[in-house]
Amino acid sequence: MRWTMAGFAVAFPALAFATQPTDVSSSLEKIRDEYDVPALAAAAFDEGELVAIGADGVRNVKRNTEVTDDDLWILSSCTKSMTASVAAMLVEDGVIKWTSTLGETFPDVSECMHADWRDVTLEQLLTHRGGAPHEPPAVLQKAAEARAGTPRMQRFEFLVGLTGRKPAAEPGTKWIYSDSGYAMAGAMLERAANRDFEGLMRDRLFTPLGLKSAGFGPPATPDKADQPWGHHGYESPFKPVVPGPDADYPPTFAPAATVHMSVTDFARYANWHVQGDRGHAPLLTHSSFSKLHTPPDGQEYAMGWAVTNRRWAGGRTLMHSGENTNFYAVMWLSPGENTCFVAVCNADCADAETACDAAIRLLINRF
Repeated sequence: MRWTMAGFAVAFPALAFATQPTDVSSSLEKIRDEYDVPALAAAAFDEGELVAIGADGVRNVKRNTEVTDDDLWILSSCTKSMTASVAAMLVEDGVIKWTSTLGETFPDVSECMHADWRDVTLEQLLTHRGGAPHEPPAVLQKAAEARAGTPRMQRFEFLVGLTGRKPAAEPGTKWIYSDSGYAMAGAMLERAANRDFEGLMRDRLFTPLGLKSAGFGPPATPDKADQPWGHHGYESPFKPVVPGPDADYPPTFAPAATVHMSVTDFARYANWHVQGDRGHAPLLTHSSFSKLHTPPDGQEYAMGWAVTNRRWAGGRTLMHSGENTNFYAVMWLSPGENTCFVAVCNADCADAETACDAAIRLLINRF
């Protein structure tokens, strides 16, 4: 799951676009052919409007059903900024604080925690500075893969198991990219709001923003090519991954990685952050967007966003990528230029990443 460098009740309806977006499918076909990936999709927003969208390839290399603009793609670690966004909403509501600690949030198990975990804050977990390990202990990973109990219970038990051990680093002293830290942050949100994480995401983010295609886990049905299947592609030929437990991360890590949606909704979500950074978005205040987009001193990672500079963007950009061994996704945002670009592929390999980067470059150059 890598990365590479308002009012609750007020809905934000799906946008009605003033102009018909340019179909870039034929250009994506050339990129897909060059890198020989199963399928590729991409979209761009400029000045708050969807200006380009396209998709090319097949959902499953053994079925040859073509992908469409409306197909669903696993976004993997691009989920992290969504979790942080919902956290910001709950902070604005007074349900939780950025400074809320694990010990305060879980007083019933605080005595069982290693002492170094008790003062770890929500903000530290969301900025990867809480001391959570890059990889979870094998025994906890195995328990997560067993998927016993409700997703909320799985995340709680994971938190109890992890906090019973010494952190990977002294909290607050070191940046360690950690899906485990986001799983713990999700459990904090669930405890504070008394609502399961998946429900929080639907109620606070997906529905208000009109992201009707959003959901969790593999989007396709086993034995059907009704949506894109993921593909293992580090060895030729590509191997389709049957939708099911082996096709995505366990629910324990949903706050870090398991959201899926259409490429249009993916771009719409990215555009929401562009507009929020510019002070023109619903659901969160401008100060909350600034909080989400500002890294702690000494690092380039904020809350679910890598923050860097690019010449095409005229300076600061926000980006994130994600993979789950069979899907790849990436998003690039330029608040200063009021534009954003996203690309997805139903394979995870070096060629999939390069193809998505080529699609992003295509969109940047044209729009």
